[in-house]
Amino acid sequence: MALPLPPGLVPTEVAFLCEMELVTIVPRQRLESIPLLSGATPALRPPHRAQIPLWLALLLKKQRRANIVPPAWLHPASLAEIIHQETNVDSEAFSPPPPPVMRSDGRGGARQYASNPEPKPGDLVLSPPFLPSCTADAPSGYLPYHWLEMSETLLAHAADDVPSAAEVRTLLRDLQEVRAAKMRGSTTQLEGGGGVVGLRGVGAMELAESRGFVQGVVDGVRKIGASVEQARREDEERGYGDEGADESDDEMGFE
Repeated sequence: MALPLPPGLVPTEVAFLCEMELVTIVPRQRLESIPLLSGATPALRPPHRAQIPLWLALLLKKQRRANIVPPAWLHPASLAEIIHQETNVDSEAFSPPPPPVMRSDGRGGARQYASNPEPKPGDLVLSPPFLPSCTADAPSGYLPYHWLEMSETLLAHAADDVPSAAEVRTLLRDLQEVRAAKMRGSTTQLEGGGGVVGLRGVGAMELAESRGFVQGVVDGVRKIGASVEQARREDEERGYGDEGADESDDEMGFE
């Protein structure tokens, strides 16, 4: 008999889903469009950049047929800015997620950030959380939903394409420790009857790794609350019974 699966996605499943994220590559060889279930990939024509799923970019990188362009948020200056935001500007909340693909122009219209061209018929259009937040056109200073697993994958398989890879590894480790401490510290609010701090800006891998810990804390607080409520009810019933006994004695003339 198979054991029941844990609720939510496990880290390996999150890392697998991250491979659907779009990244920017610089092809070294020509490659025609490939029809996929999610849509056709663009035709690769060196040295023009193209956006393809991460799994395909890693395959072409392994075959030395393309180089991966890291997103702007993976540069040392951007990571240092995010760490400053997390530690000094707002030490309780997480840094905000990247802005949406479409942004209002103030005149009732909308435009795409970073001046991305309008999608053409047949182009691959993704929905959240698979937004183009890991491409070369993504804004800096924001961590996307799959930031942790994306950065680890790029550093593991395309470290030569990441500028200052050693410094980036150090900054990512510091950022991960800061955000993990925030996630653990957010559960202290449960002691006073409050809820967990807002999870806006938390990444997919962070949720997968912290789900068991947070769920254990919530279950423990729920059990404590249930025992306290049960003791309160027992005290009320015991007090009500003594009061009823005293009233019966008075009615019968006993002192």
